[in-house]
Amino acid sequence: MTPPSTIAHYRISGKLGEGGMGAVYRATDTKLHREVAIKVLPPALADDAQYMARFEREAQTLASLNHPNLATVYGVEQGALVMELVEGENLRGPVPVETALQYARQIVAGLEAAHEKGIVHRDLKPANIKVTPEGVVKLLDFGLAKLVEAQPASGGNPTLSPTLSLAMTQAGMILGTAAYMSPEQARGKPVDKRADIWAFGVVLYEMLTGRALFGGGETITDTLASVVKDTLDLRALPESTPAHIRKLLERCLQKDAKVRMRDIGEARIAIDQPVDAAAAPPPSAHRRSWLPWAVAAALAIATAAGWWRATRPPSLRPLVRMNVEMSPDMPLANSPIGGMMALSPDGTRLAVTLRGADGKARLFTRLLHQGPLTPLAGTENSGAPFFSPDGQWIGFGADGKLKKISVEGGAVVTLCDALNMRGAGWGDDGNIVLAPTPTSGLLRVSSAGGTPAPLTKMNPDERTHRWPQVLAGSQAVLFTAHTTTFNYEDAHIDVISLRNGQRKTLQRAGFSGRYLATPDGSGRLIFVHQGTLFAAPFDLGRLALTGTALPVLEEVANNVYGGGDFTFSPTGTFVYLVGKGQQGTWKISWVDSAGKTQPLHATPGLYSTPRFSPDGKRLAFAMGRGGGSDLWVKDLDRDTPSRLGFLEGENNWPVWTPDGKGIIFKSTAPGSPGLYWIRSDGAGEAQRLTDGKQEETPYSISPDGRRLAFAQRASDLLTALIEGDSTHPRLGKPELFLSSPFFMGRPAFSPDGRWLAYNSMDTGSPEVYVRPFPGPGGRWQISTGGGNFPVWSRNGRDLLFRGPDMRIMVVSYMATGDSFTAGKPQPWSETATVMPGNYSTWDLAPDGKRLAVFLPDTADQQKPPTHLTFLFNFFDELQRR
Repeated sequence: MTPPSTIAHYRISGKLGEGGMGAVYRATDTKLHREVAIKVLPPALADDAQYMARFEREAQTLASLNHPNLATVYGVEQGALVMELVEGENLRGPVPVETALQYARQIVAGLEAAHEKGIVHRDLKPANIKVTPEGVVKLLDFGLAKLVEAQPASGGNPTLSPTLSLAMTQAGMILGTAAYMSPEQARGKPVDKRADIWAFGVVLYEMLTGRALFGGGETITDTLASVVKDTLDLRALPESTPAHIRKLLERCLQKDAKVRMRDIGEARIAIDQPVDAAAAPPPSAHRRSWLPWAVAAALAIATAAGWWRATRPPSLRPLVRMNVEMSPDMPLANSPIGGMMALSPDGTRLAVTLRGADGKARLFTRLLHQGPLTPLAGTENSGAPFFSPDGQWIGFGADGKLKKISVEGGAVVTLCDALNMRGAGWGDDGNIVLAPTPTSGLLRVSSAGGTPAPLTKMNPDERTHRWPQVLAGSQAVLFTAHTTTFNYEDAHIDVISLRNGQRKTLQRAGFSGRYLATPDGSGRLIFVHQGTLFAAPFDLGRLALTGTALPVLEEVANNVYGGGDFTFSPTGTFVYLVGKGQQGTWKISWVDSAGKTQPLHATPGLYSTPRFSPDGKRLAFAMGRGGGSDLWVKDLDRDTPSRLGFLEGENNWPVWTPDGKGIIFKSTAPGSPGLYWIRSDGAGEAQRLTDGKQEETPYSISPDGRRLAFAQRASDLLTALIEGDSTHPRLGKPELFLSSPFFMGRPAFSPDGRWLAYNSMDTGSPEVYVRPFPGPGGRWQISTGGGNFPVWSRNGRDLLFRGPDMRIMVVSYMATGDSFTAGKPQPWSETATVMPGNYSTWDLAPDGKRLAVFLPDTADQQKPPTHLTFLFNFFDELQRR
């Protein structure tokens, strides 16, 4: 094939190879400035529109694979497949047994990651396996056997035979390369992941012996006959081949797929943990009991081998994975305060937050070698737990305060104010670094309590510093910095020196940065991006990265409160919540009081602050984008959304004017933040109403349209007259309605304008209250046990709010003169909304019959999590990779 000069924005620089699947070229991505490999299909395939449509669909599936031992598929451009360019040599044997096993581990890891997503290679062979100069194994052409059509060949070199794939499992079609095909492939029968297990066995044999197990015939037909009929002969294996590896080969190379090893993960266990199955203890009746005896056994082995290890270079221990149920009765709790778990520095104790039947999150703790969880009294509404360096105290956030409690329980000690904490870390110098609110810099306070001192100052374009880690020796602090308070894929991981105050960015496009030390003494910076944990070499002395970040663990859940849902101990244990990423996307649905749901805006997105127009025919909402959010208005009759305004930064909290012609909203536009007004039909530009010197959030306009209620500095409630005309409004001088040293916000006028509902944390937990407007008068608590985001029904009888378990609650009330009487809160519906940060996620339609509610995008996101995954010897695994 003649190489083109360019394909899309890729500049071709040379040919790497050519075969039945087309030609492969080296190219430069002129947008991202990286080298890539491009497979250009033969014209007969590229010109087939029906084939290319299927090709692109399959390529999208392959692009979902993200693993350090798999060459990444970037996408399809002009009939060509764009992939990661892997430098190195093709796998070949013979190699020493230890080297072969090192390569085998990596092959297994790549296959396991793909098989977990339902993707089978179908053409695994040495020509599709590269070994980089650093010793990293990369599997190439993963799944391409499904993408390329060709005609069966009956002659030629069996190791270079074309990959055939008219249909993935269609009977009568031979898939793969003859010398590495499984017997069922050779017979043209349907195949599954067990075909890859067979091919892995053939490749491992070839690494150990340097010779092909099959393929001695003159033609492909002869080779296929050998695969189907010849008896397995392992006599050529080196004498040094361990017995458990010989057994592994026999299990992989069973000609009957029904008795062959069924899961490639078994090969990983067989390589690293040769165990006599007959001597193994019977499985426990409940998987939760695995953890105590496993940890006890690991500790016993470590103690017995301690002296021997002290005299020899440390060997890398195998990775051990366990999925453990924390409690069958209480789900894990990600509260608005932050993360849900922490490991003690010695790796023996876990602290975790669970949500009880009353909807409140509480701290529990357990020693890993013991079974039961122990509740810590006095830790209601807690989140973001972290351990002291000696492991004797657990710090956490609750009720607008930073607190601590002994691991054995006892009195809770309050250290300082932390209105809505976003993580904290305890340094070995006796100080704690915390993010006290979602929109502030970091503070530092003594672990004995006191007045916090500022540590970081936000840049003009930044909105948050959060999730700090104090590094060893209290020399520096890692933290996440971002220009918005959600969608952290574009956030930065920064480090600030505690010695000289210098700050620098270590990693762009990532969050929840953490430093850990591998067994050889080197360091890694780990962080989360798009639900995957990445690791990059990190020099602790220079506070600098020394290499490229690579993916090491997929499907790490994360959220806008605690960041990555993981924790670890310096001993090498890593614990995380498996998930697609809880700060992903959600949809907007209609929900009635019976719990029936219907799509309102089914396109998944990062939505917040929905508000119905006064006539109920339109819905305004904010939709997140990289670095901010935009306002949208959806015409519900026509089912058409349209963007409202084009300001940079975050634009949210829309409030409709009573005539429905205008919307007041909040913007963090760089250089000109504040409150804005804009026509609801999108005509004209947004008009600025305030100077933005104080952070202000609008929430409600009085029924007569004359007064705006808004929050300032998250502690003051104000109102201001709306002056001017309907096309050029302006705000009069703000008037203070209520002030508090505690969090207050979300003021909402009643339908008759005589009452104001709002949120406050002056009693320790977020609750909904009502006061007469403009006052003075009494105060009535509406919610019990937690409540947020009050919304009045227009019927003049009901007040709704979001409860601590994310259900919408309703309270009936009577207002007579200056007296307000509220009933007991009841669920308006059993359907729970999502919880994206400190943003409203629902609104009541004007007719009072339905809600607009944000619901999880997938069924998996709707299930409250109860299990955590434990990875023992995780640091060894990082070093091995």
